[in-house]
Amino acid sequence: MLTPTRRGDRPATGVTVRVHGPMGLAGRQRTVALGGAVRALPPFRSRRHLPSRLARLRQIDGRSAVRTRGQGTEFDSLRDYVDGDDVRSIDWRATARRQHTVVRTWQPERDRRVLLVLDTSRTSAARVGDEPRLDAAMDAALLLAALAARAGDRVDLLAGDRSLRARVGSGSGAAGGSADLLHRLVTAMAPLEPVLVEADWTRLAGAVNGTTRRRALVVLLTPLEPAAVEEGLLPVLPSLTAHHHVVVASVADPAVAAMAADLGSVPAVYDAAAAERTTALRRRTASALRQLGVEVLDRPPHDLPAALADHYLQLKATGRL
Repeated sequence: MLTPTRRGDRPATGVTVRVHGPMGLAGRQRTVALGGAVRALPPFRSRRHLPSRLARLRQIDGRSAVRTRGQGTEFDSLRDYVDGDDVRSIDWRATARRQHTVVRTWQPERDRRVLLVLDTSRTSAARVGDEPRLDAAMDAALLLAALAARAGDRVDLLAGDRSLRARVGSGSGAAGGSADLLHRLVTAMAPLEPVLVEADWTRLAGAVNGTTRRRALVVLLTPLEPAAVEEGLLPVLPSLTAHHHVVVASVADPAVAAMAADLGSVPAVYDAAAAERTTALRRRTASALRQLGVEVLDRPPHDLPAALADHYLQLKATGRL
């Protein structure tokens, strides 16, 4: 068999052929060395959430029967008033001309910027379940990128710790650009591995501001680890929030909540106390981020991609993006 790897490019060790005897009690095998490499791409498990989010996007974007009006939206067209329409959308001049009530329809502004920053430092190496936090962060980034591209927004990716490990440049998500964007993203993510160093957020923030001068949605996919955030990220956030809408998306460990709820024995009580302290520190860190104008999403790996996609859609619907 061909020995696979989790992600990235690795030399293929070879093909092993094994033949068992007639009674299955013995066998012979031989390994044939192969050249080349095997590339294992991020699995993108959150793809299953994409159809439902695209349906909601079509509602928000005005391509279905429902039109949503929010601040920062663009005028689209006029139509007859129906029960349930927002009276603030009534166009009184057109109503007077047509002798019946008509309303304006709106669609969200397009060609916005979405910049994903993937933290590959030591905190991303911690395992949640069977995978490192970095894998769950990649999954969330891919779902948001696919959704934003289909919405017509421009998506960029930066990945790094003390140095930039990957960069995917801007691309328009209109029409056929979405598939090309995903291909470039998974290709850039494939070789990424957590690096056991602290993140240099000054460098990463400089890369963000150097990528775009326009106001953008900046999603920092980084664990909500109090020491790392308070010492590295908090000091540089004012330079980001002054120009961009910043969201911190963190992969939470559901085992911590389970540990806090288990009071079945004396050792478990001590574990529960440690878990409660960990949770309290994360809440304090999240509160400090919010005071700087940052929105925080701290979810388990299976919930984070959908939660981040829903938050993006909410920003589109309310005109904050």
